[in-house]
Amino acid sequence: MACSQLGTVATQLLVEVKHLYSSNRYMSDDLLSALQDVFGSSLLASLDIVDRKGVTHVTSPSGRHLYLVVGSSGKLYTCLPSGLYCPCSFFTYATLIRGESLVCKHVLAVQLAQAMGALQELSVSDEELIGLLMNKDTAQ
Repeated sequence: MACSQLGTVATQLLVEVKHLYSSNRYMSDDLLSALQDVFGSSLLASLDIVDRKGVTHVTSPSGRHLYLVVGSSGKLYTCLPSGLYCPCSFFTYATLIRGESLVCKHVLAVQLAQAMGALQELSVSDEELIGLLMNKDTAQ
């Protein structure tokens, strides 16, 4: 997700994560507390996904890209680069319908992995990327 779409406070917190993590490889207790205040229960689950190296940035020769996120159940979620979509039910109900959460744990994991430099990288053909988008085996 483009950080600008998360809101000012959330965006600033992710910038701070990137700054602290790139220079010190840690997040302060104050920063973790602020992240918890903004993202709630999604934070711990997102950090767990990042710790498990569960976020892969997939790119193709045409320049298209997406993120594959391995959820806590082992299910694979395809998150779009805009951050405006994740196929999980939490994103649909809590984020889109009820507006109770800024993002789901999968989208937040993408943002945190980017900020922490913890993305796995995978290059695929354009056809393979289309296959990933159309794959019925990923969560829908």
